[in-house]
Amino acid sequence: MSDSGLLPDDYRDFLEHLKSQVRQARIRASRVVNTELLLLYWDIGRAILDRQAAEGWGSKVIDRLAVDLRSEFPEMRGFSRSNLHYMRKVAAEWPRSAFVQQSVGQLPWGHVLLLIDRLDDQASRDWYAAAAFEHGWSRNVLMHQIRNRLDQRIGAAPSNFTEHLPAGDSDLAQQLVRDPYVFDFLDLTDRVAERELEAALMARLERFLLELGHGFAFVGRQYHFDVNGDDFYIDLLFFNWVQSRFVVVELKIGRFEPEYAGKLGFYVSWVDDNLRDHDQHAPTIGLLLCAGRNDNVVRYSLAGTTAPLAVADYTYDTLPAPVRELVPTDDELAAAVGETLTDLKESRSSRGDAEAT
Repeated sequence: MSDSGLLPDDYRDFLEHLKSQVRQARIRASRVVNTELLLLYWDIGRAILDRQAAEGWGSKVIDRLAVDLRSEFPEMRGFSRSNLHYMRKVAAEWPRSAFVQQSVGQLPWGHVLLLIDRLDDQASRDWYAAAAFEHGWSRNVLMHQIRNRLDQRIGAAPSNFTEHLPAGDSDLAQQLVRDPYVFDFLDLTDRVAERELEAALMARLERFLLELGHGFAFVGRQYHFDVNGDDFYIDLLFFNWVQSRFVVVELKIGRFEPEYAGKLGFYVSWVDDNLRDHDQHAPTIGLLLCAGRNDNVVRYSLAGTTAPLAVADYTYDTLPAPVRELVPTDDELAAAVGETLTDLKESRSSRGDAEAT
């Protein structure tokens, strides 16, 4: 007995168990209520669509519906004119079954509206709905991921995972990498040294972890180890608790060079031998972040190492998107210079031919 003999010794454990049950029941109940609300909104939207198709109802009828519904149900805030138009659009874009069987039915209404407003195709909407539900994204995080086109970047970095990881595990590891990584949250306007970039990322660690992906935990910066008295330092070391594996990250401010793969492979091998619990952890992987690359050089470099590595670009351009679209990329500038040089050579050659004749 404890607490002056009034309570049994296991009372606190029993209480915590009951608290957990209550919390889980409340979460389940809120999800049921949310799904029922979404189904109600879908039914209203479908009814409006059907009447518009059958009887030619216009927007003035929706305006009147908004007034009458709010008058009848003043405690409900969802019957504004704009919300009724959203209900109509949601019913036109998703089947009713989606709100029972798919992830979109588990999301708050505000998330659903964001998917409608920001995305044009249904496949992308369903992808982001599933990701938002799986990872518990807030509306702001969902907006950030859509704006930075996560669905196009995830798993896109070139790697040698299929050659050096077991089947199945290589697919999982590939989902941990993106290309490019977007570091616009750093608010950097000029290229910086690697240590400055590293410091900036650590100063905004929460945003950096979000950009890395789901389940990343920070282990250390300039992680030190020695091999028979020789000192080495890993730029950034992370652990992904979802896949239970270490992820070694190296930062390079310039374009990819073949020797970078060898050094990163050495770090991955050391972590795999010395930090990884082989009974519990998946194989360690390495991620090299660089500002540009030649994919063929990357391919040959990865073929020459036995460590599972991936190479991805990163960007922290802070110009507004409309302005960035008007500014040529490095590759476009290089192509323009090459075309100019070619034109000059051809022009000189033609002049030389003319003078010879």
